[in-house]
Amino acid sequence: MARRNALLALLLGTLACAVAYASAFLPGPPKSWAGWALGIGTAVVMVAASALGAARRDGGIGRLKLPFALTFVILAGGFAAVLSMPAPRSAAEPLFLGLPAGAAIVLLGIGLLPLLVLPIAYALTFDDMTLSDDDLERVRAQARALQAQAAAPAVESPRAEPVEVEV
Repeated sequence: MARRNALLALLLGTLACAVAYASAFLPGPPKSWAGWALGIGTAVVMVAASALGAARRDGGIGRLKLPFALTFVILAGGFAAVLSMPAPRSAAEPLFLGLPAGAAIVLLGIGLLPLLVLPIAYALTFDDMTLSDDDLERVRAQARALQAQAAAPAVESPRAEPVEVEV
């Protein structure tokens, strides 16, 4: 179920980004909704791709639901904050860590914060989300079967004689 939902979200997020990019070809000034579609679509694509990678065979993503939701809120909130901000009017605007406010939100909030949340979440759920002993034994059994198949002499199938056809 999680895999199907992640694929659907990935599709919808990609479509939102595609529509936002396609709006650049429409006549007239840039559409105000295009930035929002691109920002939210990007957040959806990033989280859906992570969820797709974490989806287990049993259909769930386990305890990673909360970190993925938090990551989506961080990303979508960061894009919303940047898109809601007025354009800087002068170089005298206050700086945050040497950056204009919008750039600080993009680099630190959208770029850095998810890099802290998801690896920590994956580390904390590693034992639950990695291969179980049963999964590992199934992989080993398949590897042994493939090795035995590769070691067995190949049996040639009889070749069909070419048939001439008159036209």
